[in-house]
Amino acid sequence: MIKTDKVRVIAPDGDQLGILLTVDALRKAEDFGLDLVEVAPGADPPVCRIMDYGKFKYQQSKKAHDARKKQNIMHIKEVKVSPKTEDHDVQNKVKHIRRFLENGDKAKVTMIFRGREITYIEIGRKILDKIALGIVDVGTVEQKPTLEGRNMIMIIAPQK
Repeated sequence: MIKTDKVRVIAPDGDQLGILLTVDALRKAEDFGLDLVEVAPGADPPVCRIMDYGKFKYQQSKKAHDARKKQNIMHIKEVKVSPKTEDHDVQNKVKHIRRFLENGDKAKVTMIFRGREITYIEIGRKILDKIALGIVDVGTVEQKPTLEGRNMIMIIAPQK
């Protein structure tokens, strides 16, 4: 709500109408059949624009909707392996990861150590290195293999 008695008024076509009394500015807006909207309350005097407020809000919501529609949503797909995973199975996992990366998603490779397998961390790291070499042309390792409890996790992002 406008609190001062004088405001700077901008016409619907963008021309400046000058500094007017608030009552006169409201009357001008009525003459145009539009609304008086305060656009810069911090200015001295405050700046008001004569516009169709409903149309303005509609256009803002359409812009926000289009911005949401155009944004790229990146998902993280997970692939699980263990130290006992054979080479052929690792190659199949690499194919899956390549497909995820080509679709624009990130891939999270989780090496799961069960029971006494936790003593063979270097074997798990070698398998993760093989996977990283297999996707070097379509993706980059975003997070190097890190051990978190009984899981070793590596995150791979698609190349830009």
